[in-house]
Amino acid sequence: MTQALAAGDDAPLSSPTPGSQSDPEPPPVQLRADSPEALLAIVPLLLGFMPRTSLVLVGTERLGDRIKVTLRYDLPDPPGAGIAANLAEHAIGVLGSQQLTALVAVGYGSRALVDPVAEALRAAAGPAGIRVGDILRVEGRRYWSYLCADEGCCPAEGTLFAADRPAAFALAGTGEVLADRAAVAARVAPLGGIDAESMRQATRRAERHVRQLLARVRKSGRLGAARQMIAAEGLNAVGSMIGTYRSGGRFAADYQVAWLTVALRDLRVRDDAWARMDPEHADAHQRLWTDVTRRAQPGYVAAPASLLAFVAWQAGDGALANVALDRALADEPQYSMAQLLRQVITAGTPPSLARLPMTPEEVAASYADADEEMDEDDEHGLDPDVDAPDPACEP
Repeated sequence: MTQALAAGDDAPLSSPTPGSQSDPEPPPVQLRADSPEALLAIVPLLLGFMPRTSLVLVGTERLGDRIKVTLRYDLPDPPGAGIAANLAEHAIGVLGSQQLTALVAVGYGSRALVDPVAEALRAAAGPAGIRVGDILRVEGRRYWSYLCADEGCCPAEGTLFAADRPAAFALAGTGEVLADRAAVAARVAPLGGIDAESMRQATRRAERHVRQLLARVRKSGRLGAARQMIAAEGLNAVGSMIGTYRSGGRFAADYQVAWLTVALRDLRVRDDAWARMDPEHADAHQRLWTDVTRRAQPGYVAAPASLLAFVAWQAGDGALANVALDRALADEPQYSMAQLLRQVITAGTPPSLARLPMTPEEVAASYADADEEMDEDDEHGLDPDVDAPDPACEP
């Protein structure tokens, strides 16, 4: 049994090499999955972590062609024909929507969990005109093929393979492989202990700063003026921080991060930041929004986590994008940017389509005629019991 797949430009297998803008980009790493063992070594690199209790599906235009899409699903547990059919229908639908006509798949888990999904996938692929190169099942250090019946190469007891081969690829510079999806989620988990307490206090000061701006214009009734003042400060702060990270720097104080999280509640500030996420600076943007997402306090996570998800998707890191969206939607289930990104990423939309929604100038123009009577207390979700600002606590 041999299945040849080339993973290059269209699959996130290579990590960019830092350097000046004048340095030529290194050529994309080419890895060929010309055997089941090679395929099993490449799959963790495609995902960024070692899959467990999962179905991983790789789609191509033709068998043996370059990888175009990689999908991962949790195996239904308890298993069932109906839910397996739904999973297969979604996977085949994603391939069909991208005009892909071939696939290989790997199920990680026991026969009881993988068998129903493998059968459903084969049943759905044929009528859709999609050829199945192979479907493997992995358990422990052995694999089995659902399509190979040759006892000579596919024994009933399974075939041993080198489980540490992905680590060898990673050491060669082709990518980072984390232990499992939980390790990916840990990259964006909220900080605890003294760091969390410091951020909580800094966020309260940022909220009081907003309250102070409101108090300056409350008597005049021009609450829209306060909104414009807050937006202007937020736009300046976010723009400055983006520049700091692009130049290799990092935030200097928790209050800077806290103010960003509060300012990002204003959609014009969020949208301006979104419009500045040039993929040329993907690494810097990931560092920025990871820092902000981990430090954001409850009620302020959705915006930075959604921005992190977008830049991760731009870079082809679907695992990071999805765990960032988990955090965003846990904080605010109806957050529209997170919902939109969840839909397009779940549909298997390639990173090449992660385009910026508009330019910063277009964002500014779109908000020029905003309603100046907007209730700022509702807009920012402020705690009405917050005390007047303490000047000694202000930046």
